[in-house]
Amino acid sequence: MRIEASRPADAPALTRIAHEAKRHWGYPERWIRRWRAQLTVTAAYVRANPTYGAVEGREIVGFCALRLDGDRAHVDHLWVIPAAMGRGVGRRLFRRCEERAARAGASRLCIESDPNAEGFYLAMGAVAAGRKAAPMDGRRRYLPLLEKRLG
Repeated sequence: MRIEASRPADAPALTRIAHEAKRHWGYPERWIRRWRAQLTVTAAYVRANPTYGAVEGREIVGFCALRLDGDRAHVDHLWVIPAAMGRGVGRRLFRRCEERAARAGASRLCIESDPNAEGFYLAMGAVAAGRKAAPMDGRRRYLPLLEKRLG
């Protein structure tokens, strides 16, 4: 597996991966539809933000994307197709986020996590920094807010 800079032409494949990975957690399809904009990666987004794909053979099996903001970098996306989960793809992508953010001068990596991914980010050295209310269909839900100091 190799980590490569994504190209704008990869945007449809990245969007498919984000949707497939989110569905893996068993969310109702109506929620997936509501999250469509957040899960959609455009060519313009790839041109504007550091975006990297994990490639096996010719297939992109996961990707990550950062939004750089001075001394902070935000992990906007980190998704792995379910068939590739548990094989170190997410770890390699997260490490690329750390490296790229540090190279851009960020001292902190900020993550607004899906509740199902919180354990992964904690295992990668992030710490809890709060939570954000994210109710769905009248159900109380919270997104973990995490941070990792760089350098």
